[in-house]
Amino acid sequence: MKIKVDYVLCQGHAVCMSEAPEVFRVDDKTGELTVLDETPAQPLRAKVELAVKYCPTSALSLVEEEVDEEE
Repeated sequence: MKIKVDYVLCQGHAVCMSEAPEVFRVDDKTGELTVLDETPAQPLRAKVELAVKYCPTSALSLVEEEVDEEE
């Protein structure tokens, strides 16, 4: 999975950071969001999905990455 952020929609509410602090950081002063890991490991998936679900402005989404399989 890969996290996508619409920075135009993001208002720095920090709900994502409260759900997945390992992945998201919001600056206290500026409200600016930083994604610490755009492709977090599978064990963090549930937390990231909650961050996406509860984002008040729907600024976050997940994109499933295609896995290249060697023949």
